[in-house]
Amino acid sequence: MPTMPAIYLSHGAPPLADDPVWPGQLAAWSRDLPRPSAILVVSAHWEEAPLAIGATTTVPLVYDFWGFPEHYYSVRYEAPGAPALAASVRALLHGPGSATQDIPDRGLDHGAYVPLVEMYPDADIPVLQISMPTLDPERLMEIGRKLAPLRDEGVLIVGSGFFTHNLAALRHAGPTPPAWSTEFDAWGSEALAARDLDALLDFEHKSPAGRLAHPRTEHFAPLFVTLGAAEAELDTQRSVIDGFWLGLAKRSIQLG
Repeated sequence: MPTMPAIYLSHGAPPLADDPVWPGQLAAWSRDLPRPSAILVVSAHWEEAPLAIGATTTVPLVYDFWGFPEHYYSVRYEAPGAPALAASVRALLHGPGSATQDIPDRGLDHGAYVPLVEMYPDADIPVLQISMPTLDPERLMEIGRKLAPLRDEGVLIVGSGFFTHNLAALRHAGPTPPAWSTEFDAWGSEALAARDLDALLDFEHKSPAGRLAHPRTEHFAPLFVTLGAAEAELDTQRSVIDGFWLGLAKRSIQLG
């Protein structure tokens, strides 16, 4: 079984499914990846400490959004659970400062299932979602490092967020992406290409418009789990998807 890449993707909102370009980009990406034995997702939309392990048998969906047309609430994604993967996660994260908890009725939120519907529409690969117990980049990197051995078992580790994310500022934006979004995206692309982990870890201070691009950092935070899980392969980093969606940078990367 090949060692799986680790990825960070910008997952969009439920209307992603209606975008004329993005679903095809995600589908093409998954076709280029080795087939995973299981998928482990860390999403911007689940913060819980200590680190929580979600449903492992029947995996429901969490419709964690409001005010959308009704058909977005009828989406189904009946992927099998991943109890063996959950056991591996518990074992890898066991130790001082690495407590875990089980929340067996917590399903996949839209940061997990919206992209997976496009990437693996047959829903035939076991999926497990875990929470982010912190938004601290260094601690998330360390979680990624501890989870890295799963890649040798064919597990696809997915950090799911958005490369820029300031919905309040977008209300005042024009027809082109705002400067804070384009500037942060360009900076982030260059920092990733340069393998400049120090700058990325301190992105709130080192990047242009960092506080505007991420007034709260939960959508950038999953990137650090991905980077930790593939830290030894930073030289393989590449952007698979770039560009903008409603003014937000949809940069998505692969390592390995």
